[in-house]
Amino acid sequence: MTTAASLAAASLSQRLGAADAVSGLQGRIRHSVCKWCYPKVSLDELAIAGKAMGLQSIELLGPGEWEVVKKHGLTCAITSNPVKNGVGGITKGFNRLEHHDTLVAAYEEWIPLAAKAGLQNVICFSGNRAGMDDAIGLKNCATGLKRLMGVCERNRVTLVMELLNSRVDHTDYMCDKSAWGVALCKEIGSESFKLLYDIYHMQIMEGDVIATIRKQNAYFAHYHTGGVPGRHEIDETQELNYPAILRAIVDTGYKGFVAQEFIPARPDALGSLRQAVRLCDV
Repeated sequence: MTTAASLAAASLSQRLGAADAVSGLQGRIRHSVCKWCYPKVSLDELAIAGKAMGLQSIELLGPGEWEVVKKHGLTCAITSNPVKNGVGGITKGFNRLEHHDTLVAAYEEWIPLAAKAGLQNVICFSGNRAGMDDAIGLKNCATGLKRLMGVCERNRVTLVMELLNSRVDHTDYMCDKSAWGVALCKEIGSESFKLLYDIYHMQIMEGDVIATIRKQNAYFAHYHTGGVPGRHEIDETQELNYPAILRAIVDTGYKGFVAQEFIPARPDALGSLRQAVRLCDV
């Protein structure tokens, strides 16, 4: 950071520390946040503010960012994904055989880097259907992902595929239903592959959030929040009852992280984040 940025960050730290010196959190939820939702806040500033409000992680970060959060006493609960030659993002993933060599090579580099940094979860995506039958896509995903289970197991890293909605945000994405994702987990048959259950996305696609968490939690390595509709604040402005959902997660015995992934609609973005952390601390 520049000197000016360092001074600003120190000032922010003092203000937040005075206002929230003792987080007062119950400790049953490990709180995280997705950096991409706060484009106007530097990673250092978000780390300082987040730690003051009780966050333990800032996530979906790449290798060049892991040390930044580490120096603030935080971790990266799930890393971002490697992309090579346009392959590896949301639209071009494991459901196509022609992508496997590129993806396997990229993740074989990425996974040991994550492990060396002390990180345990790495995100991945199915890719879009583009006319492909879901059953074929599932089989293809399993074929490619099985090639990575050895490196995951050796490094004690879990590869985590995100469940996304295909109605509003990610048209044509294949891994858009929890049943499909769970079937993929069963097909792969390794504890090193699980799902990211995004509550926002799955409310849009199928609802029945609490029942699904109770029934399928063994296949969920990570959770994301977001207000429905709009993907904004998760308070009384939207339709989900997050305290009830978080209590259901706690009741499963889950010990991982829950990350805020809503886009603040209010001017005080960090205030909205603090509110969400408190709301989810059950």
